[in-house]
Amino acid sequence: MASAAVIGLAGLVACAEKPPHRTISGADPKQGLALIESQGCGACHQIPGVAWPRGEVGGSLAGFADRALIAGRHPNQPEVLVRWLRDPPALSPDTAMPATTLTDAQARDVAAYLLTLHDD
Repeated sequence: MASAAVIGLAGLVACAEKPPHRTISGADPKQGLALIESQGCGACHQIPGVAWPRGEVGGSLAGFADRALIAGRHPNQPEVLVRWLRDPPALSPDTAMPATTLTDAQARDVAAYLLTLHDD
């Protein structure tokens, strides 16, 4: 019985650990920030590096890279993030976040920027 409690506790600790720092090969985080600004992502989200607008509908993206999940349900992994940025309703039909016009390369740049947003 004690060993089950230890295993359960170890599982909780593992879930609380920050994901490792990730990058996306060939993607440009600076271009990602420029796209975030031009696409108006700040209308719904508070995004470090974007002074205005500072929306609250979609929540803050501060510390995004340290989150285990995207939208509370999808693994925060580069390939999933790129898919999410292009067409969120395809992954979560009930999301309020609309599909975007981002190309795959643009979504990779935006994802690369979001993966620079650490809490530390």
